[in-house]
Amino acid sequence: MSGSGLEWSRTDRAKAAAKLMVGWVALLWLLEVVDVVSGHALDGLGITPREPSELVDVVPAAFIHFGFAHVAANSVPLLVMGFLAALGGIRRFAALCLAIIVADGLGVWLVAPAHTNTAGASGLIFGLFGFLLVSGFVERRPLGVLVGLLVGAVWGGSILLGLALLIVTIAIYILGRNRVRTSGKGFSSAHGGS
Repeated sequence: MSGSGLEWSRTDRAKAAAKLMVGWVALLWLLEVVDVVSGHALDGLGITPREPSELVDVVPAAFIHFGFAHVAANSVPLLVMGFLAALGGIRRFAALCLAIIVADGLGVWLVAPAHTNTAGASGLIFGLFGFLLVSGFVERRPLGVLVGLLVGAVWGGSILLGLALLIVTIAIYILGRNRVRTSGKGFSSAHGGS
């Protein structure tokens, strides 16, 4: 903290945000180790939709993952976007994360397909993504606007690229199926047919 003892310097905020996010991501990895060692006993803390007893899992579900690949996929975005959001203050960040986790968990509980189990930090990551996109504009902070634009370009660009690849893949699949169906010769040799 700075000399007055009441305000944090930028360096102090950055150190606190970094320690918090490294600790948070480390906790996710530790929980997954415990989950694997316990025979996936923690997976039950995911959210099963529209079951009243599952409402208690709304918060824990954001910390549970279904395998190391799932934790790995969430680690870097959570680390980076969490760090950026936490620079605004730890109390504010904690309140923001709680609001996002509860809203996301309730949304999953309300609309996810029946008989599914949903867990992971993805909802929190998308909530932080949205917060970082708009907070600079709402608060009229030039640096916040720049951060929002950078986050939008990097993660928004990767999301759009992923969607574009999915659309192209589906189109190729549909066009390929139509070509095979309309050929009148059964399946093509690529599908093991005539």
